[in-house]
Amino acid sequence: MKQKIYVETTIPSFFYETRPEPDMVARREWTNVWWKEYREKYILVTSMAVVDELSKGNFPNKNQCLDFIKDIPILPITTEITDIVQFYIQHKAMPKDVLGDALHLALASFYKCDFLLTWNCKNLANANKFTQIRRLNGVLGIFVPILTTPLELIGD
Repeated sequence: MKQKIYVETTIPSFFYETRPEPDMVARREWTNVWWKEYREKYILVTSMAVVDELSKGNFPNKNQCLDFIKDIPILPITTEITDIVQFYIQHKAMPKDVLGDALHLALASFYKCDFLLTWNCKNLANANKFTQIRRLNGVLGIFVPILTTPLELIGD
């Protein structure tokens, strides 16, 4: 059975990244490799939070980023999800933006996504935060997804 991946906003953003700095180019290349060669191995899901973040942004290739996710199923945001978001924020696991990182994590956790795929290494794919996230999800009795980047999912 295929594993499920929650595709967070930074994935389509980096697929179409145009900045010339070496770290930006590397992330774009790794994202492109993963998307073109490995994504078919997984079930992909996303959310209206991702659509909203991409829609509100002012950046080159905005329309391509929105097209990138148009065929990915959207997970519904329920009252249970918003309660989880508040819990993460209250316990300082995520920034106070209820439509940001806490929402992505809540969705991936509640819907038992095996992975939350992101380039946000400050708040999501951050090994220093994982123990706290695992503990909080344990208190809530919900699944703990692996928080990872495309680079870590390249290969067999």
